[in-house]
Amino acid sequence: MNNIDLAIILTTAFLGSVGHCIGMCGGIVVAYSSSKIDQDSPWSRQTLSHLAYNFGRVTTYTILGALFGLLGKVIAFTPTTKGVLFVLTGILMVLAGASLLGNFKFLNSAEWSVSRHGWFQRMFKILIQSRSLISFYLLGMLNGIIPCGLVYSFAIIAASTASPLWGALVMATFGLATIPALFFLGTVTKFLQQGSLRSTMMKMAAMLVIFYGLFVFYKGYKFIAHPQQMQQMLDAMHKKPAKTTTPSGATMQKCGGMKCAPGKCG
Repeated sequence: MNNIDLAIILTTAFLGSVGHCIGMCGGIVVAYSSSKIDQDSPWSRQTLSHLAYNFGRVTTYTILGALFGLLGKVIAFTPTTKGVLFVLTGILMVLAGASLLGNFKFLNSAEWSVSRHGWFQRMFKILIQSRSLISFYLLGMLNGIIPCGLVYSFAIIAASTASPLWGALVMATFGLATIPALFFLGTVTKFLQQGSLRSTMMKMAAMLVIFYGLFVFYKGYKFIAHPQQMQQMLDAMHKKPAKTTTPSGATMQKCGGMKCAPGKCG
């Protein structure tokens, strides 16, 4: 997992939020906006309410990311098993991307709705009637556990990191990238709900999911085909740079055979 991976995740999540989240979660946003937020209240209060709801979602996604990352860590305990995890992740992401394009119902068949359960409906009813800031945050957390095809796609990526920390970071990045579309839904509803715009954004996000899936699949192949080489590369990445002292007494670090001053490596 590196900056390029996170950039792809950020871009895909943002595009997907316009193409998918507006349609799936837009109803909940409109519902709490009309029943929980007083339109005559100060703009700052309304903004805090929307932010509390969205950061509630991000909290749930982050927790889910850590759990999926932990699951991946349990599975990927050798370079070969890590490669198998990457290959499976790549295949599932390609299928998820194709499903987002509407070619077949891979994600639809995997989704199940918790909103039909009595406990969920009771919690939703209590939170939708309260106007406290904490109720917006808890409503966001509750919304975060509703199964969603786009969430599944990023949960798969979180599992492939084989790290609770990186898994949490992946899902937190996903959640943060979906905030703009849902945050501005109340003020630009007509623009964001245009069919042509949403369709275009959804197709772009789906293609990025497929592209990233193929990349992860290739990375898995390299782990399976060259396990020792990939393990050595991972060990080198995690190895701390060696420190040396120059005749003048300055401390230098050796990174990949090159000497550099502290903080200047790379």
